[in-house]
Amino acid sequence: MTLPHDDDQVPVSVRLGQVVPPEDPEDWTRPLTWAAAAGMLLAPLAALTWFLLAPPTAAGNPMAGTWIVAAALALGAALTGATQIGQLRSFTAAIAAALFAALVTIMVGAAAAGSRQVGEASPTLAHAVAAGLAGLAGSFAAASLGPVVASVPDRLSRLAAPALVGIAVSALVVPLLFRG
Repeated sequence: MTLPHDDDQVPVSVRLGQVVPPEDPEDWTRPLTWAAAAGMLLAPLAALTWFLLAPPTAAGNPMAGTWIVAAALALGAALTGATQIGQLRSFTAAIAAALFAALVTIMVGAAAAGSRQVGEASPTLAHAVAAGLAGLAGSFAAASLGPVVASVPDRLSRLAAPALVGIAVSALVVPLLFRG
């Protein structure tokens, strides 16, 4: 059975009977693409700035930068999740962004550490790992709330609640990681 259709309204892939990949899958001219990319890079850039301008000298206690990087990771994940429409996409985008950001943040901490130290982690690496773990905890909280607000049409509203919850959770986790 064939359906009558107007060629202008039917996608090329349907007309040809096969799946045709999009011409430009990553359209970098769209603002939401840049927002998602910024969400993934927010924490690594915050860590890089901190480690270049005023690197930590001790690894025993959290510093203001530790909280800032952890909060940036949770905020970035919430921002990336808010760019998506749909519950599952919102959740997976936030988690993927958080995992990427945490990994790159730890890599920045390792690169800023310079020479290896035996028996004790360098302060930059210790703070990068702590900020990454706390940020991941906050990101999981933000990502869990993301699907609840995914159907809200306003993107800023989809960002606000998950970001606030994510930042709060990451702030609570930072000191727990330095106990010992």
